[in-house]
Amino acid sequence: MNGQRILPAVRSMKDFDKLIKMNYEYGVFLDIHIGMLKSVYTYANEHGKKMFLHVDLIQGLKSDEYATEFLCQLVKPYGLISTKSSVIMKAKQKGVVAIQRTFIIDSNAFERSVQLVEKTNPDYIEVLPGVVPKVIAQLHERTGKKIIAGGLIENETEVEAALAAGAVAVTTSNVELWRYFAL
Repeated sequence: MNGQRILPAVRSMKDFDKLIKMNYEYGVFLDIHIGMLKSVYTYANEHGKKMFLHVDLIQGLKSDEYATEFLCQLVKPYGLISTKSSVIMKAKQKGVVAIQRTFIIDSNAFERSVQLVEKTNPDYIEVLPGVVPKVIAQLHERTGKKIIAGGLIENETEVEAALAAGAVAVTTSNVELWRYFAL
């Protein structure tokens, strides 16, 4: 992600307008209605923004391989994020950057995540919660994949800790953190 340490996660059009005015090249759309996809991607492209789309959070669309194919053909996102292996594998097949989102709540979840990554071979792994530097370092070591930290990160110190542990970026919907780490 070209050294971009924060990956702004957009939850509203008001926040998207804030992102458009900032120098970030990459961002993420969360909680978006299917009817808005085409227009927001057109707007993002007009402003040089490469936006990831969280497939599991699209309102009005089931997150599966058919939805992924539809999104890749119609919307043409820069990348897709999902917890579902079928979405990640279809995105990879379509040549779209794929981020496997995984929740690490205990050692069992950690092992299942490693197995899932071996199966899906994503471009990146998004680890939640992102406030556990030890997990970031261990998951990177076990999988060899680039790690993005997300979830429960509330301040600059937590962002820096995630990056120091080996995360290449941190996803956050906190606009103040976007401003603090702006390029």
